[in-house]
Amino acid sequence: MSRYRGPITKLSRRLGVILFANGQSKLKAYQKKNYKPGEHGQKRFSQLSEYNKQLREKQKARVLYGINEKQSKKYFDKASRNKQGITGVNYLILLERRLDNVVFRAGMANSRQQSRQMVSHGLITLNGKVVKTPSIQVKEGDNFEVREKNKKSPMFDEIKKAKVRTPRWISFDPKGLKGQITTLPEGGDIENVIDHQLITEFYSK
Repeated sequence: MSRYRGPITKLSRRLGVILFANGQSKLKAYQKKNYKPGEHGQKRFSQLSEYNKQLREKQKARVLYGINEKQSKKYFDKASRNKQGITGVNYLILLERRLDNVVFRAGMANSRQQSRQMVSHGLITLNGKVVKTPSIQVKEGDNFEVREKNKKSPMFDEIKKAKVRTPRWISFDPKGLKGQITTLPEGGDIENVIDHQLITEFYSK
């Protein structure tokens, strides 16, 4: 399955979790219809099979981080080869370490979709070099920054003034539009709306 590009609020209702970080209108729409879309969406006692529960968690991760199925399986295979830690947690940590996610987590973008576009369009440097690959895995000590010639863009005016609350593993200077990976993310730093064990069960079949 390719990357999801449809209505994000509708998909959020289907999966039962908010999959977007921006847009008051989206939030109001989600809260107003906090049930599954469709003719039978308001039925309270619809039971999901174990497979559907596993599939739903995998879909949550895919949509939240903006990856396609091929990428998701690749990340899981890599996580399963790691002999340290829990496979499902390692899978989500790999997603957290994507450069586009780091740009989003630092508060430089309103959504992961926007941060992915910023990287793809060459607005971000990593260790002083312009990169255009959103999936690059950051390492401890890596430095990221908005490209110097783009720092005066109006799109960053609000970020420079904002009090950004970044994860403990990211240090960010909003005025300078630059940051550093101070340490690698751990299990406590991953998205808590995703059940990593169900993702492991899905891919282990």
